[in-house]
Amino acid sequence: MTLSVIVIAKNEEAAIGDCLRSVAWADERIVLDGGSTDATVAVAGALGARVEVASDWPGFGPQKNRALALATGDWVLSLDADEQVSAALRAEIEAAMRAPDAAVYRMPRASRYCGRTLRHGGWWPDYVIRLFRRGEARFSDDLVHERLISAQKVGTLTQPLLHDTYANLEETLDKANRYSTLGAQQAFERGERAGLLKALGHGFWAFFRTYVLRRGFLDGGQGLLLAVSNAHTTFYRYAKLWLKRQ
Repeated sequence: MTLSVIVIAKNEEAAIGDCLRSVAWADERIVLDGGSTDATVAVAGALGARVEVASDWPGFGPQKNRALALATGDWVLSLDADEQVSAALRAEIEAAMRAPDAAVYRMPRASRYCGRTLRHGGWWPDYVIRLFRRGEARFSDDLVHERLISAQKVGTLTQPLLHDTYANLEETLDKANRYSTLGAQQAFERGERAGLLKALGHGFWAFFRTYVLRRGFLDGGQGLLLAVSNAHTTFYRYAKLWLKRQ
């Protein structure tokens, strides 16, 4: 069984190297670049990855389907540029491919936020479906928060995928702005409506759910920052939708 690793990236020169080195054992590594202005393409190419460029950004789901169409392996592992596969997860992936009991696998994801690996706030175990037989799954066409679609049984791996997300508050604010814009556009295209009171209500609920119901307070200061960030992103998603409807 052969394995293709697919990664979509844009301006990820600081992260793409660790990601690709963690899967150097794969049969094929494909990076679909979205038009980077930094050294992402050069770094990926120097590490032996096949690099293709598609700068006409159609959204996360469609871009991942483009990367998937380039894969030739029997199995596909989809990674984000800021994710890495540990030695323990590699062993589990290889065992699953040798003797599969499912065609699609999910795995827990351990995410770092501003220097701390979070265990609460909805961020653990944070199962994500990433490993699948080629031809048995595809990505949804969502602009953001895409999901893998398959009619096959989903198995579960136990070793976590490592996720170095939100290294600092500048990155947090940048992603909140970009993701809220994409979320507003997606909601607009679905015909949704929103007012500022709805934006406030959803923002408060995002904070309460993250910090209280999902016990984000147990992650200390980073747990509070995450809850505020979720509220911030949610509020602006609905506020931007309201402005688009104006």
